[in-house]
Amino acid sequence: MLHLHHSWLCFRSWLAGMLSVLLGLVPSASSNISTSRPNILLLMADDLGIGDIGCYGNNTMRTPNIDRLAEDGVKLTQHISAASLCTPSRAAFLTGRYPVRSGMVSSIGYRVLQWTGASGGLPTNETTFAKILKEKGYATGLIGKWHLGLNCESASDHCHHPLHHGFDHFYGMPFSLMGDCAHWELSEKRVNLEQKLNFLFQVLALVALTLVAGKLTHLIPVSWTPVIWSALWAVLLLAGSYFVGALIVHADCLLMRNHTITEQPMRFQKTTPLILREVASFLKRNKHGPFLLFVSFLHVHIPLITMETFLGKSLHGLYGDNVEEMDWMVGGKGMGGWEGGIRVPGIFRWPGVLPAGQVIGEPTSLMDVFPTVVQLAGGEVPQDRVIDGQDLLPLLLGTAQHSDHEFLMHYCEGFLHAARWHQRDKGTTWKVHFVTPVFQPEGAGACYGRKVCPCFGEKVLHHDPPLLFDLSRDPSETHVLTPASEPVFYQVMERVQRAVREHQRTLSPVPLQLDRLGNIWRPWLQPCCGPFPLCWCLREDGPQ
Repeated sequence: MLHLHHSWLCFRSWLAGMLSVLLGLVPSASSNISTSRPNILLLMADDLGIGDIGCYGNNTMRTPNIDRLAEDGVKLTQHISAASLCTPSRAAFLTGRYPVRSGMVSSIGYRVLQWTGASGGLPTNETTFAKILKEKGYATGLIGKWHLGLNCESASDHCHHPLHHGFDHFYGMPFSLMGDCAHWELSEKRVNLEQKLNFLFQVLALVALTLVAGKLTHLIPVSWTPVIWSALWAVLLLAGSYFVGALIVHADCLLMRNHTITEQPMRFQKTTPLILREVASFLKRNKHGPFLLFVSFLHVHIPLITMETFLGKSLHGLYGDNVEEMDWMVGGKGMGGWEGGIRVPGIFRWPGVLPAGQVIGEPTSLMDVFPTVVQLAGGEVPQDRVIDGQDLLPLLLGTAQHSDHEFLMHYCEGFLHAARWHQRDKGTTWKVHFVTPVFQPEGAGACYGRKVCPCFGEKVLHHDPPLLFDLSRDPSETHVLTPASEPVFYQVMERVQRAVREHQRTLSPVPLQLDRLGNIWRPWLQPCCGPFPLCWCLREDGPQ
């Protein structure tokens, strides 16, 4: 059997966070691509930096299994994520479309889904590559993290569930690994909730004290009923602020198999072995293919939960330990707009078909997974909607010299922050920034104490004229070009802005899934394996 491993690592830097993807494909014995109907393995990891693995230059982090994929495959050096955070980027990965097209963005600062019990998620009218491959007779599985929504109107409708988007089998976390999932971490979500509850407590406590004083002094003609209710709500809010952490753990930190909750809350030290066991079981059941398996690691997202075997083994603390554990999982199966927020490494491995050790510097996108996988499986890309991804096979096989991406747009939520132009005849890649986050002075942090940089408001800068960089010579975006330093400055600006206008004419208004109405906790949507709010269970009965 031929082995095709295609590994994509998209990342967020300190500017906007990290997202990583590893993609592997294992075709059938046929070397004829058009008829091979390959088995496909996709591996994705959160919060892994492009400089954190050996094959992209890191010589202090041990990632031998990922490095081996690069040695035997084709490595992409200009690979771009459609977003710098997990929810929108995953939506683009699965659909081949900018997240703004599906509404998987926000306009108010909610850049990812905040709760498992929220109503937002990947719309049911979106078509994923899993759905197309399932229709082509593939067994389709997702093991690991989802974070694209769960329910719409009830706790059991599962309208956004992976099984509703083309996957036959799901085992993993419907949400995302948050800091609150471990007792030693504290997420921004928990801090914000505690602050709001404490503020409401203070208001109600003040109201109750005022009513009591007014009642006792006869200055406020009021019965004792509103006094009692105000005091009761104040006590409940105060108690709630102390139990927010436990609420989040039980609400969001859970594992599911298909539609059934198996652990709530999760036993973190057991999660990695459970995921590996599930992967092995799926591959064994479907070894005769064809199959599509998407393994979405919880690594290396905070709170960096790592098995004891890897603790203290790396040179980079808990984060390094987690990266090396993630790499071990890969070898266990043989398998904002700044560049720091969207540039992703990528590796394709297909012995006998793709040349080992090849490096491609053409611009490509995570959205290209969609048409590439669909074409490999003998499916057809939907014609009833705009697909932004491009089939990578001609580029990988060497039958095409240039990428089909002349322009790529870089969104932050629903706001266009930057665009890049690959000027093929000159071999130049230009990057234009219309908006950038405001950073703190060096050494004080990235975005004024925020873990995620904002997309709008007073903490971003609107540039007139826009910032221009030549990524061909300046991939780190450190030298801003001006009309004085760059003779074709105005020509580049005019061409990019025209492309932006053409792109924007292809957009249609859609409901924003991550805005407030779709992104607040709704108790009636909360998945719970016991009588709410007593959500506790351990039903792990092995892989199925």
